[in-house]
Amino acid sequence: METLDFRFASKPVSRVADPALCGVVGSGNLEILIKTGGELAACRVSIKTSARGFGDTWQAVLGSFAAGHAAGGTEIAINDMGATPAVVTLRLAQALAEYQGGGQ
Repeated sequence: METLDFRFASKPVSRVADPALCGVVGSGNLEILIKTGGELAACRVSIKTSARGFGDTWQAVLGSFAAGHAAGGTEIAINDMGATPAVVTLRLAQALAEYQGGGQ
C-alpha cells in the first residue's frame, strides 16, 4: 500500500451536508469519504492505494477535479484498489454531490 497526501486550491463548496461516503473498495474501484475541512479555499486529499508509483497521475486527476469543481473546505479520504482515472473522477463527483446534499 502507498499513502499519498495532496492539497489543492479550490473554490469553496456552496452547501455543506453531512459527511458523504461513495463507492466500494474492491478490484478496480475505490471508496471516497468527504467531510468538512479546515481551509475554506482548499481541499486536502489523502489516498491509500494498492497501485504504487502513480503519484503524478493522482496529482493530475485530483488537481483537475479541484480546479473544475468547488471543493474548498473539504477533506477527502480515498481508499483505492486500482481504479482508473475515469472511475476516480466519477466517484469524486458522486461523493461531492452527496456531500452537498444532492446525491441520488
